[in-house]
Amino acid sequence: MRVTNQQLSMSMLSTLRASNSKTADLMSKMASGQRVQRASDDPIAAVRLLMLERDTSVLTRFQKNIDTLSVRLQKNEAHLDGMLDTVMSAHDSLLAAADGSHSAADLNAMAGPLRTLLDNLKQAANAKDGDGNYLFSGTQTDTAPIAYDPTAPAGSRYAFAGNSEQQDVVIGHGVTQTANVTVDHLADVLNKLELAVEAMEDPAVDPNDPAVRDLLTAGIDSLKNNGINVLSAKVSHLGGAQNTLTLMNDNHAAQLIANGQATSLVGELDFADAIDQLNNYMTAMKGTYEIYGRMKKMSLFDAI
Repeated sequence: MRVTNQQLSMSMLSTLRASNSKTADLMSKMASGQRVQRASDDPIAAVRLLMLERDTSVLTRFQKNIDTLSVRLQKNEAHLDGMLDTVMSAHDSLLAAADGSHSAADLNAMAGPLRTLLDNLKQAANAKDGDGNYLFSGTQTDTAPIAYDPTAPAGSRYAFAGNSEQQDVVIGHGVTQTANVTVDHLADVLNKLELAVEAMEDPAVDPNDPAVRDLLTAGIDSLKNNGINVLSAKVSHLGGAQNTLTLMNDNHAAQLIANGQATSLVGELDFADAIDQLNNYMTAMKGTYEIYGRMKKMSLFDAI
């Protein structure tokens, strides 16, 4: 069968185009360092890489949630620590006022600092974050948690205006952590403390009057039970939450390292093998060019 020059040229060009395409594809992989650049390169490996990429994205999002939540919990803990110090100071002052050894003038003098502590406690309970949201109002972050009505009778002027709903943040697969803390218990503390302070501010106060002593005792009990005990428990809870966040973040970091190693094993190019293939392609192309050149010079008359 006779092969025409046109058929020979088309066959050779087709072979050269295929070799050039494979060479270009291999050089592109060598430039990127990735063995799998499209699904057709290795369908199974491509699926595995997509799964690893999705898992890495989810873990990264968890880590961002943890970082944001950790900062918020640190702010909450700092404010609660401040409130705890204030409540403890007020508790110590009321204990001193209730020992029965002070005069009316002494109680009047002690009432001033207690009034300041009362105001400080209210302000701390109504603390805001950098965006202007109240920290301790539950999910009603645009409402001050401790409302004050000066027209109400003493003992009922303070009220909790937020709610006790939780703001849960996802920090892992099926794992959430509460981001908010409420101070509903402080309304009773503020009301009882104000009653005691008003009694102590009276110039004619009798330190041994049973009614006065009852007000002081009620204030001491509320400061201890609804103040010191509850605030201490909340601070301790936040410490445990921070430990949980640290543990989860470490687990995610370890998983991200494992994902990176798996991605390298599945998708990275073996450069030694790639160079060997590239040399084979270049040798084949060189040989094709030489054969094509020699066959172009051949003629049927050479066989006569």
